[in-house]
Amino acid sequence: MIVFLVLAVATFVARGLGAVSGLAYFDSWPAAVRAGLACTLVFTGVAHFNRMQAEFVRMVPTWIPRPRQAVIVSGILEFLGAVGLLIPPLQRAAGVALVILFGALLPANVKAARSGLIIGGRPATPLWWRVPLQMLFIGLTWWAACMH
Repeated sequence: MIVFLVLAVATFVARGLGAVSGLAYFDSWPAAVRAGLACTLVFTGVAHFNRMQAEFVRMVPTWIPRPRQAVIVSGILEFLGAVGLLIPPLQRAAGVALVILFGALLPANVKAARSGLIIGGRPATPLWWRVPLQMLFIGLTWWAACMH
């Protein structure tokens, strides 16, 4: 739920900045969504390197070798994706890469929910919310970065 709130607040703040201040960078909904996604990716990416890293390692499915390294790499990819979304010549490539990353991360979220893991002091997001949320991220990323 927190990730969704970060996305929503950051997107609406970016769009508000574009509308009120005339910042050309945020002059459209796709641009605001890219900014919201970038903020969300930085927010989630940081967790790959702080005290939550161990919790993320437990989320990694057993068929993936070197789970700690997988968590570190996915965090780095989230940071790179965030930057790519904000650089116009890189937006489409970043969008495609992030859609693939979001799909690749879904098994970890499924494992966390099915195993009843505690993430950030709370039970993992239930599948009935996590899967649609992941689809929302994929859809918004495709729409904002690949179609515009």
